[in-house]
Amino acid sequence: MKNKFDIFKKAQDLLDEPEVQELLDYCERLEDEIVDFKFEKDNNKQLIMLDMLKEVVKGCNAIEKEQMEHERFGFEAPNYQATISNLKNYILERCRDERIYL
Repeated sequence: MKNKFDIFKKAQDLLDEPEVQELLDYCERLEDEIVDFKFEKDNNKQLIMLDMLKEVVKGCNAIEKEQMEHERFGFEAPNYQATISNLKNYILERCRDERIYL
């Protein structure tokens, strides 16, 4: 799933509009319903966990890419590198230990 900041990257001032906020809230509720539906459908927590872990790893990759772009073009960016790398390594290790393949 796309992050709202990725969608509105070129027009972040739109995030302050009430209609956009309402749409983002609606999307967030739908995402929650999808997770609930997957759980009800499969009644398998491992599938939900797998889906969530995929999203976390994908988010970590996106932040790493964003930071590389900031460094490449000389913009000042927060240094999340160590935190992201540690989180990503932990998740991948746990998945390997639990035999969950992403």
